[in-house]
Amino acid sequence: MKKTTSTQLGYTNEHAQSGLKEALAPIEVWPNQFKNYIITIEIPEFTSVCPKTNLPDFGKITISYIPDKWCCELKSLKYYILGYRNLGIFYENAVNRIARDFFTMVKPQWLKVRGEFNIRGGMRSIVEVEKTKKK
Repeated sequence: MKKTTSTQLGYTNEHAQSGLKEALAPIEVWPNQFKNYIITIEIPEFTSVCPKTNLPDFGKITISYIPDKWCCELKSLKYYILGYRNLGIFYENAVNRIARDFFTMVKPQWLKVRGEFNIRGGMRSIVEVEKTKKK
């Protein structure tokens, strides 16, 4: 049996890296007043575009975090997430980028980003990223 590689399927490094560096709206913050609690934000209508096929991807993004000095300002998060609507990015990369950007801008003690993507081709993908602030 012949082994199939990504190049035989027509995927390139450009496809793999698409959407990782494009400018998006900043996630703004406001001062946290409490300690040791979890904030969960659900985004049930996340949309992005497959960088190879240009077809839309749909899913639900859930962001859970323990704030440290800052809380995420939700209107800015909404504009940030809307930036993905026409962005060519694989959903695995989208979840990792959301986690990276959120962690960089909000600086929580702990963060978990979960992407649950709609069924395509009889399969459903769930992507999770978890980060913890170093002490």
